[in-house]
Amino acid sequence: MKLLILAAGYATRLYPLTLDTPKPLLEVGGRPMLDRVLDAVRPIGVDGVYLVTNAKFAAQFRDWAASSPDEVTVIDDGTADDATKLGAIGDIDLVLERQRVDDDLVVVAGDNLFSERLYGFPPRRDAPVLAVYDVEDLERIRQYNAIVVDEDGRIVFFEEKPEEPRSTLTGIALYYYPRAVLPLIRRYVAEGMNPDQPGRLVEWLYPQTAVYTWHVPGLWFDIGSHEQLAEADRILSART
Repeated sequence: MKLLILAAGYATRLYPLTLDTPKPLLEVGGRPMLDRVLDAVRPIGVDGVYLVTNAKFAAQFRDWAASSPDEVTVIDDGTADDATKLGAIGDIDLVLERQRVDDDLVVVAGDNLFSERLYGFPPRRDAPVLAVYDVEDLERIRQYNAIVVDEDGRIVFFEEKPEEPRSTLTGIALYYYPRAVLPLIRRYVAEGMNPDQPGRLVEWLYPQTAVYTWHVPGLWFDIGSHEQLAEADRILSART
């Protein structure tokens, strides 16, 4: 099983912090976000790690990877700014093609922070799995996606940025795709679907094949603003 870390965004909402430093390398609780991400996913037990980024930040990620205890292959998607980015799903497709990935795949965003290690993910290996988190707020979930699941944890409804959310359960950027599903990712991109938000792939996928969910333990932090960055830093600093 391989791990793919998405780190090709430009994080313009965090300017000026991210003008010259990629968001996943910003420190939270005294450590780069990426170090925390790798610690969280380590119990999954992968045998290869890819990190996809852009031309602007590739050198910084290679410097980080050189000092990481994990062997990380950094892949430059060749884009130079927010206007030319491939999008998260486009970057997944690029890595599948360029690295000839033919294995089960875990995908995680490089700015996804967790208070606990992710023991038990994925809970099954025969179907795609989406990690979910209950934000417990109908207003807040309008920023994300809203999910409804059946008694087996299978997704029966998924909507990005809902105007009238039906639940407070949201899917986060932590995915498991078994090897057999990888051709569907390639097809999604080839058909010209929205390549940006990674949740769009799940929204397209679940009516075609069973997609299951797994509840993230502890706290999840989505680092999309200065306020969220400050909150994560405060909480994780106290836990370090």
